[in-house]
Amino acid sequence: MNYASFWSRFLAALLDGIIVNIISALAGFVMGLFLGILMGGNFSDGAASVLGFIIGIIVSWLYFALSHSSSKQATLGKQALGIVVTDLTGNRLSFGQATARYFSKWLSNLTLLIGYIMAAFTEKNQALHDIIAGTLVVKR
Repeated sequence: MNYASFWSRFLAALLDGIIVNIISALAGFVMGLFLGILMGGNFSDGAASVLGFIIGIIVSWLYFALSHSSSKQATLGKQALGIVVTDLTGNRLSFGQATARYFSKWLSNLTLLIGYIMAAFTEKNQALHDIIAGTLVVKR
């Protein structure tokens, strides 16, 4: 297999971050507007912050899990760079495996991003979340 480089993964993550933030902001705005109207303007800043956080997690999870388990096997950022996510045998991920990969990224974040940097040094260019979820990122 031709494993994706650290830098192609980094650029894909950057593009996906922009996309997810735009989608989350729009979803949060619509949901906030709806709840504001529904509650007659009695929606506190604290509640809005919690709602925004929850919407961000849901949007991000669904974006990555649905994209990686789709027939394209890639997010828009990965598609732009010609890379896909597979299981260890090169097959498409199930939604459950894609979900496990997404939430394993939290561990990569908690290690001060060392979990991501691992992709530059492991034999198959796997980050910590790839190792945990049993996935590979390869060139299409």
